[in-house]
Amino acid sequence: MLNSIKYFQLELDGPADAAFTGGEVVSGQVVLELRRDTRVESLKVQGRGVAAAHWLENRGINSVYNDFTSKITYFRKRQHLIRDNGEAFVLPAGRHEFPFSFQLPEETLVTSFEGKHGSIRYWVKVKLHRPWAAVRKMKKEFTVIEPIDINTPAFLEPQAGTKDKMARTWYRNFGQVSVTAKIDRKGYTPGEVIPVFAEFDNATSRSIVPKAYITQTQTFIARGTMKQKHAVVGVLSGDIVGARCRQTWHGRAIKIPPVGPSILQCRIIKVEYMLKICVDVPGSSKLCLELPLVIGTIPLHPFGSRTSSVSSQCSVNLEWLRMAIPEQPEPPPDYSSVVTREEAEQRTAMVRQPAEDLSGILERPLMAFLQEFRFRPPPVYSEVDPNPQPLNMRRRCMTC
Repeated sequence: MLNSIKYFQLELDGPADAAFTGGEVVSGQVVLELRRDTRVESLKVQGRGVAAAHWLENRGINSVYNDFTSKITYFRKRQHLIRDNGEAFVLPAGRHEFPFSFQLPEETLVTSFEGKHGSIRYWVKVKLHRPWAAVRKMKKEFTVIEPIDINTPAFLEPQAGTKDKMARTWYRNFGQVSVTAKIDRKGYTPGEVIPVFAEFDNATSRSIVPKAYITQTQTFIARGTMKQKHAVVGVLSGDIVGARCRQTWHGRAIKIPPVGPSILQCRIIKVEYMLKICVDVPGSSKLCLELPLVIGTIPLHPFGSRTSSVSSQCSVNLEWLRMAIPEQPEPPPDYSSVVTREEAEQRTAMVRQPAEDLSGILERPLMAFLQEFRFRPPPVYSEVDPNPQPLNMRRRCMTC
């Protein structure tokens, strides 16, 4: 028997890579093309947003697997395109389009996410019920990105810290290693560069290698148990610091790759970022200093960047003073490296112009106005004093 459905598709309005946020409207249409007249019981579309975490753990000798599952439903909406009234509705052959739309909740949603032990997904599903036939289903996911504005004061605060350790092997001490680091703010967006200010004091008898990492930590929570997955998304390698030496980073740059934003508002799935400044000490464990990061979606405003840059520079200098780190500003570049020889000769020739060339300058509107004001004629002389003295005023002797 030939199937009566020739074409069945769920289409969402807008581009395929469109992203939504809380309060926006998701719209589209269900396209149904029939070869002949078909009886339909109901046609409904459903929108859902669910965060789910799931993993299995093998515990015990008998290889018993424990199932850890947790789920949060952020929204669930349903719309009937053809309502089930107890009787089948006959659709004529041909093409039919059923538009639909629903609004996402106004409250803050969580950004879409796909991880090893969980996901945060949003989708639209349509179901077509016909008498004596299997239910036809169609599902299409869409992306939700909740804004994280890094211009908020909490994300503009500088992050700083210091850490030290005694490098030793067995009973022998090699000396102390200390790390002090600072970044100008906590919030960044993908593609930005983080200037790292740090100092590495190597008081040991061995050389050390400083490095900086941007790490991502995915945390999944179910039944009171936590599962984590760590990944390194950015690396910055420094130069070797010799024994009994000190090295300072004056804004060494580490770029943030195109990663997903931080997820901090979900109870069962979290995505957090960290800047780790580490030192590899041969023969000893690694020393790491962690500074928290928040990856946002709204970049730094130009006005806010100027303000924050000035305040951050001042705060950087103050913090270095508090941490007893001598801040040594880099010398300015040589003039010859900035200006070419041809430009220098042209500027010298302009300075050595003769004085008669200044006559053209007097023709400018501003200078003309000044000359006109300077050579303005005196006021007309009059026999009558425009400001006579009052009659009741006593005359003074000019010789007294």
